[in-house]
Order: sequence, then C-alpha cells, then structure tokens
Amino acid sequence: MDAVPVRDAATVMLVRDAVDPDGTPAIEVCMLRRNLASEFVAGAYVFPGGSVDPEDHGPGVEARCHGLTDAEASAVLELDSGGLAFWVAALRECFEEAGVLVAYRRPTPGGGPVLLDTSTPGDTARFAVHRDGVNAGTTRLVDVCEAEDLLLAVDAVRYVARWITPELAPRRYDTRFFITAAPPGQVARHDDGETIATIWVRPDDALARFGAGEIELLPPTIACLRSIRPFRSTTEAMAWAATVTDIVTVLPIVVFEDGQVLVLRPGDEGYEQAKADREASAPRSPDEWAEDARAARAVWAPGRAAEPEP
Repeated sequence: MDAVPVRDAATVMLVRDAVDPDGTPAIEVCMLRRNLASEFVAGAYVFPGGSVDPEDHGPGVEARCHGLTDAEASAVLELDSGGLAFWVAALRECFEEAGVLVAYRRPTPGGGPVLLDTSTPGDTARFAVHRDGVNAGTTRLVDVCEAEDLLLAVDAVRYVARWITPELAPRRYDTRFFITAAPPGQVARHDDGETIATIWVRPDDALARFGAGEIELLPPTIACLRSIRPFRSTTEAMAWAATVTDIVTVLPIVVFEDGQVLVLRPGDEGYEQAKADREASAPRSPDEWAEDARAARAVWAPGRAAEPEP
C-alpha cells in the first residue's frame, strides 16, 4: 500500500473586530462546522478552505487579481510558479463555504479600490446565485469577477502558516494558511453542504471550548488560533501577518513508543531522529500500513484531547 498522495490546499482565517464581555476590543474569527457525514474530519470546526483547483491558475485569473502577481506570490511561497493560485483558492473557498467574497469593485478614475459590499437586497440575491454556481461547478470564480467587474483582493490576504497532513492520515493536504479582514458589507453563512454551522468566535473562546470538549478542532486550527489570540483588532492582526516571513513547514510525524501513539512536530524532542528513521526505513507491508494508519487516525481525529501549549 502506497502513502496517501498529498494535495495542495489553502485556507483562510476571516477575522473581524469585536469586543469582549467587559467592552475591551477583541477580534473574532469565522469558523465553519464540517458536515457530520464528511469522510474527512467530520464535525470539526475549521476555517474556510480546500484544495487548489486547476481553475485557480492561469493568466485570466491573474488579470482579475489586485496587487499581487503570480511571480510575487510564487516568491513568497518559494515556488517556481503557480503561487497565486493558493491565494485565489483561499478566496474561492471562502466564497463557496462562507459566502464571503473578498474582492474590490474596480477603482474609479482618481480613486482607490473599494471592498465589495453585498448588503443591498439585490446584491445579496445576485451573489447568492453566483455562489450556488461556483459551488455547483457551473460557474468559475473568474466568471463571477468578470460579470460583476471585480478584482480579487489578494493584496489584502497574508500567508502565515503551512501544515502538511501526517503520512498516515486518510487524506493528505499541503495546506497554506492565510488571514484577511472580513469585508464589513457581507454576512458569512455556511453552505449547508460541506459545512453545517457558522460561528464567529474569539480565539481564546474557541480554544477554551475545545479544551472543555464542546467543539472539535484539528492541530493546525489550534496552532493558528493560538497565533492570533494576542491581537485586539483586525489592524493589529494584519500588521502582525505582514511581518510573518520565516514560515516553518509543519509536517507532523506519527511514532509508536511503548504502546503509545505520539505526534511529533518540528522542534519537538525526537522529531529529527524520527524523521531520519522514517526516511531510512524499509517500505511497509499493507498490513503494517493499515495497523499504523488506524492508530494514527485516532490521534489526528478531532476532539480527542486538548493540545498541550507549545
């Protein structure tokens, strides 16, 4: 049995300004609950995201992006080409899953771009139809941009993390994590397909609810929530994101020690040795793959136990 292939993916933390119960400024992040019938991480709360699709690439798409070229995006991701597709995928998935399209109206002469506002009844209804078409695969996001004369606000989206799903997971993704401020003139709502609930939640509250066993979170989600928990405004969060340049690729390694299943990450004691051992080991038999995978999935599955603080 071969290892599960790794797919490119992108996800985005959509954040907005809020207040704590005592009136202190705070931020909230949009989280969606995965359908309970999903084959992968069913029931977990996640950020909008998914695989990078072929439609996210190409000159036609780049022409509908504002403030970031494919060459510039690829340099950020340390790729030869195709980097802009990760930004586009993050925004497409945000529109598909949360109904929020982070885009600009085309600037008027002498003016700057204005974030899309869909709060009027006519715009709300029209963009709901656009969203249904993109979700159904009958309309491309670039088609929506052309029909509405929009530019994707890729310059307002910052790259902040990269996680690769462990080797023994049932599905594997090489996921780039982004952050952006939610446009004020739009309302987030799950798609009632892949996702079944929408919450706006302060990062500390999400982590506390996970620790109490009230919601299910995956390790990358936990790490991203921890990274934004100190900020009291979207301005602070985005200013921090603009300084994030040295991004470590997190590829957890599942090891079995004294009858226990451990998940090691870069920086953990024993990680480098486990990585070297894995690379030098002989190919596993199908039975060994199956046994290891069952144990690893129990650890990677959401909601099993609170993650220790780093």
